[in-house]
Amino acid sequence: RLDPPRIVASFGSSISANCSTDVADYLLLDWESPLGFSKKTGPKTVTWIVESLTEWDMKPFCYISVNTDVPKQLPLSLTVYKTPDTVSISTVNHAGPTVEGRQYELKCDIQNVAPVGNVIVKWYKGDTLVGSTTFTESSKTPENLLATLQISPSRDDNGAQYRCEAELDLGPEGPQPPPAVMSDPLNITVHCKLHMRAWWSETAKLAKLKFCNVSCLVF
Repeated sequence: RLDPPRIVASFGSSISANCSTDVADYLLLDWESPLGFSKKTGPKTVTWIVESLTEWDMKPFCYISVNTDVPKQLPLSLTVYKTPDTVSISTVNHAGPTVEGRQYELKCDIQNVAPVGNVIVKWYKGDTLVGSTTFTESSKTPENLLATLQISPSRDDNGAQYRCEAELDLGPEGPQPPPAVMSDPLNITVHCKLHMRAWWSETAKLAKLKFCNVSCLVF
């Protein structure tokens, strides 16, 4: 049996796992792995030790021989993770103020994160969660990721701050709370649409330039 049966560890960290048996007259008990070393730590226990975890996709296993038959293998579930180097948020193909009611796209750039399939991108407006993005890729090695969010600002959104957060959901064996990196805020300025009802004047032209925290109706 393995203790623990699953390990979730950050790249570069040290780990260890025990393999033990209740069989008294076993012939061989040991570990097979491209990294680390095994050490007998009890009459029926062998420990696998890695001082620095520098492989992304290992499949270590313990094996035991109790007679001349093929050894029985016990695979250890191992997940190696890395938090992003940077997370940033920006608008796509747009600069400057937005206009209420129009569609805009925000993008979240995530640099050098693993494993990709465990990443959840969370989108916030202020402190409110407004969306999330997951990935189906199965890459175990670090990748650069891009997530997008469609928004349609209203006049009440003038001055709002959008942020994105890359979280690694590594299950109950992983760190709690899950490791996450948040972007700096993106400030949104909203210009309102001008609604003309009767006439056009210099006053209307000035009103068109005002932010949406003032009335945009011109009579």
